[in-house]
Amino acid sequence: MANTDVLAGLDMGSGRVTCVIGAPDPETGIVRALAGAVAPCRGLKGGVVTNIPEAARAVTEAIEKAEKACNQRVGGVYLGVRGAHLESLNSRGRYNIARTDKQITQEDVAAVIENAKAMPISSDREILHVLPQGFGLDRQRGVPNPIGMEGALLEVEVHVITASTSHLNNLVKAVAQAGFDVIEPIYGLLALSEVAAAPDERDMGVLVIDFGGQSVSIGIYSEGWIRFSKDIAVGADFITSDIARGLGTSMPTAERLKIEHGGAHPRLVNGDHEVDYPLMDGRTLRKVKTSTMMEFILPRVEQIFTVLADEVTNSGFADVPINAVLTGGGAQLKGMLEAAEQVLGVSSVRLGLPNPELVSAPEPLLTPAYATALGLLVYPQSQAPWAPPFGAGRKAAGLVRKAKSFFEDLF
Repeated sequence: MANTDVLAGLDMGSGRVTCVIGAPDPETGIVRALAGAVAPCRGLKGGVVTNIPEAARAVTEAIEKAEKACNQRVGGVYLGVRGAHLESLNSRGRYNIARTDKQITQEDVAAVIENAKAMPISSDREILHVLPQGFGLDRQRGVPNPIGMEGALLEVEVHVITASTSHLNNLVKAVAQAGFDVIEPIYGLLALSEVAAAPDERDMGVLVIDFGGQSVSIGIYSEGWIRFSKDIAVGADFITSDIARGLGTSMPTAERLKIEHGGAHPRLVNGDHEVDYPLMDGRTLRKVKTSTMMEFILPRVEQIFTVLADEVTNSGFADVPINAVLTGGGAQLKGMLEAAEQVLGVSSVRLGLPNPELVSAPEPLLTPAYATALGLLVYPQSQAPWAPPFGAGRKAAGLVRKAKSFFEDLF
């Protein structure tokens, strides 16, 4: 039977599904990750499902590989959502405390947040998250948590993230078709930031970048709150595609050449040597100089980071980030940190790895490629007291998995 205490963080990203299985330690509160797995998927593009059966197959493969590795059965899935269909905006809400007792309660905070999200959105979209950015009490701003304080007027500023209803439904359908329950969909950037950006960084001001294969998520934090977020339809697969087209080879070969012999910064052009590689037919061999590969890689890297820099400039919060945290599968190309620092113009860029104070995991999982999936397990444990309980949102019955477990229990 499934262990309801063991959950999965499922990052459905760019052409791949990443799963981490784990559970919170009741004594320490640290999430203990047990195992992880990655499955390639032709039914996903930039976080959007393009083929439900293929996406479901990849979900099944990733989760069952992770289950086998730790000899556990998953009780539910936190679903990571990403992609350019996500949109965000900032809003404000007010709530008058009419009671004689002016002490602010959790219900009052929930009411003012509800007022803040009362905005017109198109019928094909739904609200995924409403995230407070700070409260005000009797026109005094800068209150991090008003519960227990007294006041007549409660105000809040919030960051609202919306998603395409159809894209969200297709993700949930793919997971359900694989036979698993979705506990809650979570914006992957929020989960990632929880484990990869330190609290001090989020207080001082930081730009968090999740560099995926076909989409890049960026978020700006200050004073502990998220101020701006956006998903952009660019990514590391664009670099791979440039190499594949330039050399006339396959995407897997181009990816291998990129990781083993490529680099994202001119300083890495240290000498020059030739590398053998097969053409598209898999048999005909050619040679390419590493300097030639850099001619394909460097312009695309500069273009991507220039797009990100423009988004930060136009966000209205360009003066906030002091440093940047770069993570995700695309961050593992040599020289990406140096390229990001040069183009983005921040003081420093570091590689975002999961915080061991929040998550305990086997060494192979403590990498940028698994950071979002790990964060999906940590994020629900970190929510403020006024946040709605996780599991109160969308849920799709995993009928296939439940039936399978039932028959297994008979023997």
